[in-house]
Amino acid sequence: MPELPEVETVKEVLKEQILNQKILDVNVNYPNIIERPTVDEFIKKIKGQTITDIKRRGKWLLFELNDYYLLSHLRMEGKYYIKNSDDEITRHQHVIFKFKDFELRYNDTRKFGRMYLLDKKGVYDIKPLNELGYEPWDENLKSSYLKEKYKNKKLPIKTVLLDQSIMVGIGNIYADEILYLSKINPYKQSSCLNDEELNNIIKYTKMVLEKAIKLGGTTIKSYTSSEGVHGRFQNELLVHTKETCPHCHKKIVKVKINGRGTYYCDNCQK
Repeated sequence: MPELPEVETVKEVLKEQILNQKILDVNVNYPNIIERPTVDEFIKKIKGQTITDIKRRGKWLLFELNDYYLLSHLRMEGKYYIKNSDDEITRHQHVIFKFKDFELRYNDTRKFGRMYLLDKKGVYDIKPLNELGYEPWDENLKSSYLKEKYKNKKLPIKTVLLDQSIMVGIGNIYADEILYLSKINPYKQSSCLNDEELNNIIKYTKMVLEKAIKLGGTTIKSYTSSEGVHGRFQNELLVHTKETCPHCHKKIVKVKINGRGTYYCDNCQK
């Protein structure tokens, strides 16, 4: 699943390809991708709009248009491809934006991705953006904030790190890496974390995600940011998918925590 570094990479790739392009038409081949408004309204409103910027909030892509924001969440396997208008449309290309000289096609094998077309005014104050927590680099993200958010959480920290309403952008892969570097056992109850552990979570979240962004994200299974663009952070993974701990050389433990495959060292992360 594309996480913050992958979405950031997609954003930057698309900015080089479609910025300042006018949307002449759009085909919606799988209506459930469009969450809001209706498909007919979506098509009517977006025609003639120009893409003036592309932003990111958490794992959401925000295509800034003249009058609207197009919000796109890639979910498990969403991808954007640039294609010629005469290229064959495959069965997984569900939304096709037509420009003068090319098309931008949203491809999603599992059809989990979602799009919203919202008025620009107040877009951050309504769903889905108003449900999101702080970005990892927000100056308000401090140990006191996490302590307050975690104090009533009886769940394992691995699960709570994935909660986008507290801090955005962390998915399964990066949660394992952050906890390993923080020397925190993924089963540890969130409400039991001390100040040092909370500060380490903030510190290593920034460090891991910054490095992953620099390397274009992590390519595991189906993720690519665009055709021919692959993340290189998988070469830097310390614990996720690994067999032995790079520090103590003991066997990495692989378990399921609330249904999510989790890797950790039970010697270094007691």
